[in-house]
Amino acid sequence: MDWMYTLSGFLVGLVVGVTGVGGGSLMTPLLVLFFGISPATAVGTDLLYASLTKSLGGWVHGRRGTVDWRVVGLLALGSVPASVVTIALLKYLTLDEETLRSLITRVLSVALLLTASALLLKNQIKKFARRRDGTVYELHHRYLPAATIATGVVVGSLVTISSVGAGVLGTVALLFLYPRMSAVKVVGTDIVHAVPLTAIAGMGHMALGTVDFVLLGSLLLGSLPGIYIGSHLSARVPEQVLRPLLATMLLIIGMKMVLY
Repeated sequence: MDWMYTLSGFLVGLVVGVTGVGGGSLMTPLLVLFFGISPATAVGTDLLYASLTKSLGGWVHGRRGTVDWRVVGLLALGSVPASVVTIALLKYLTLDEETLRSLITRVLSVALLLTASALLLKNQIKKFARRRDGTVYELHHRYLPAATIATGVVVGSLVTISSVGAGVLGTVALLFLYPRMSAVKVVGTDIVHAVPLTAIAGMGHMALGTVDFVLLGSLLLGSLPGIYIGSHLSARVPEQVLRPLLATMLLIIGMKMVLY
């Protein structure tokens, strides 16, 4: 089955390279629904997979200067402690396998449906942030740091339990909170923030024993060339076509996870 994992990693990497999103949203459900991997192991393995694959993207954005490090710090101030607390709760509660499976599956299905909705409504959110005269609505600077930290708490908790949300949900939150930030900086900031978050969450799952390292290696073997090829194809494939297709796919997967 190792070559099937590698092929799956390649296909998901291709989608991530072309669209910039879809890693955890596609990989975790694929491992659970298609390969029959337990939800906890799928999430734990996918978190380490995400931290390793996004490290390269974060490094590139850092070199290009397309990262708002202050915003990264505020998000991490909320998300990293939230991730640690979530892992500690999972360990403290010592849930039996069936209960843990049910919890992760439910959170995963909600995260997938939220991600699909965020993809579909991305343009509407941008328009909502603009007044009729073309200027943008902005949260008062006094409340912006607290709102950013609170966003980090929500994203950190969601990602730690489901491995979904760091990409699309993080991006949409940044678009809403920082409407003046350029699109490339939003993406770069979100990717860099996802690296420590998924690494901490992944190491937490490793401590819980829910990481399969053979599976991780097989996925990386396919995903890295997939992301490389996809990033070169991204300019040739229109986003207006890709985004609804990806959102529809996530909606279908999310509904299947609800019934899983």
